[in-house]
Amino acid sequence: MPDVQLTKGLHEACGVFGIYGHPHAGELVYYGLHALQHRGQESAGIVAVDQGRFTTHKGMGLVTDVFRNGDAFDLSGESAVGHVMYANGSPTITEVQPLVFKYRAGTIALAHNGALVNAAQIRRSLELQGSIFQTNSDIEVIAHLIARSPHDDLVSALRHALGVIEGSYALLVLAENKLIACLDPQGLRPLALGKVGGSYCFASETCAFDLIEAEYIRHVEPGEMVVIGQDQLRSLKIGEPSPAFCSFEYIYFARPDSNLTSNTSVHQIRRKLGKQLAAESPVEADLVLGVPDSSLSAAIGYAEALGIPFEMGLVKNRYVGRTFIQGKQESRTRDVKLKLSVVRKVVEGKTVVMVDDSLIRGTTSRRIVRLLRDAGVKAVHVRISSPPVAHPCFYGIDISSHDELIVTHKSVAEIQSYIGADSLEFLTIDGLVRAIRGTNDNHGLCLACFNGKYPTTIDFQTEEAQNE
Repeated sequence: MPDVQLTKGLHEACGVFGIYGHPHAGELVYYGLHALQHRGQESAGIVAVDQGRFTTHKGMGLVTDVFRNGDAFDLSGESAVGHVMYANGSPTITEVQPLVFKYRAGTIALAHNGALVNAAQIRRSLELQGSIFQTNSDIEVIAHLIARSPHDDLVSALRHALGVIEGSYALLVLAENKLIACLDPQGLRPLALGKVGGSYCFASETCAFDLIEAEYIRHVEPGEMVVIGQDQLRSLKIGEPSPAFCSFEYIYFARPDSNLTSNTSVHQIRRKLGKQLAAESPVEADLVLGVPDSSLSAAIGYAEALGIPFEMGLVKNRYVGRTFIQGKQESRTRDVKLKLSVVRKVVEGKTVVMVDDSLIRGTTSRRIVRLLRDAGVKAVHVRISSPPVAHPCFYGIDISSHDELIVTHKSVAEIQSYIGADSLEFLTIDGLVRAIRGTNDNHGLCLACFNGKYPTTIDFQTEEAQNE
């Protein structure tokens, strides 16, 4: 659990799900969004199309909050797209995706996971040409580019638009007679292709296929456009592939039961991260704890590698909503206690290893260490199953400036003192790569938040100013 879950901070932008040609399209998208809820808890929406008529239902909050009383089941049509979102800033209902646009060639609904690094520049250029924007969403930039394309055919217009933008995008476009999926040339965000019955579907993660009993076919390739229409599937190239998949999907964002770019589950990868961490930073202890939920797999791997018992010494309260936590800023220590509790009888008098997946600001790690001390722990050794996050991300993760990162201001020794741990160690970048890839070759991975090597051109002045 990254430190920022209880405050403003590390969040993935969103999750998408779409299906074409199924009599219960709206219902299946609803269940798909349920499976992807971890990718976005601020809003949810579904758009369905029935004989050219587009129907939208969306709102703020969790999927179950937005779709009450069977709302999703009332969305008629055999094709639909859905979206769950984390947003940078304070989103409004007008920005809740999917967004529907009408232009000269018809009506389309767009759902997007990622972030465009040149969206601001394109927006300014379009505004100077007379375009009027209704939202701050990157997806509206894409819609304007489609509408301004010299091509009337949607596929051609979309290819033209994608040739202008740069950054991360796992994009679904729903039209009256087709569903299109597009992935940026770096393939920064996950997007999988599946099939349920005779109908094709797309999802940010394969765990959504499991819920609706869909067959996993493959992942959409970097720089690929997949067009589904009239029981046909075709694949088009939209850019020169230069794979740079986000390593944080393995570390934290994806569900443990998802497969990302291979047949290896996220749980297995995180377990390897823990084992590699144990090889690099062993410590003698009575037991190993993981911070629920995303750190549990790495903690199991760490414990297995060193032959130390793994225990559920930290328990997550699953019934405390994120909004409620944020509304109690006057008592952040109490916030942590609301979110996590310590099993005192397990940890009291013990030397423990607390494995976490990342450390961004250090504030929550500090509070958890304090909770363990208050429960009678003799010593707390903190082990992080990722390298220090030293650089901002501009591809859809809410780390927008160096000032947000504790490693910008403190050494590892100073961070250890700040969080109150008896020792603190991070996984190395080389160790991260070996655990994920099985070799020392980091080709195909984005490690920019660790090493500052971005897979696309970044205008740092513009990007950091935008996010202040």
